[in-house]
Amino acid sequence: MRHADHWMEKLDQDATLPKEFRLTRSRIMYIESKFEGLEGVAVIGRVYFSKSGKTLYYKGLRFQSLKGAGFKANYFETASGDFYWISGPRKDQNDRLYGGNQGVLVDDDVRDEYETLIR
Repeated sequence: MRHADHWMEKLDQDATLPKEFRLTRSRIMYIESKFEGLEGVAVIGRVYFSKSGKTLYYKGLRFQSLKGAGFKANYFETASGDFYWISGPRKDQNDRLYGGNQGVLVDDDVRDEYETLIR
């Protein structure tokens, strides 16, 4: 299975979260896969933070910080080792590395909150 197909499959999953994931430790974030190059599949969705804040979770994926050691990436997914760029969404919608938001998906469960954020 190609990486992009795996990533799209994860995006389509219903993310039923364990009770230890609290909305108070979550935030809408921009998540972009760097597996296929500088610009990859990207989504705006709700990311949950571990109690320590060092681990991020999104739809069954677990991310750890690269602690500044990544090239155009700041996190890696722990199961695959693939690199990602994860950040707060920009109000001007220029989330992609070279600007713009073409092809960026927005999860249905955060759409209203995201639209309020960018107004």
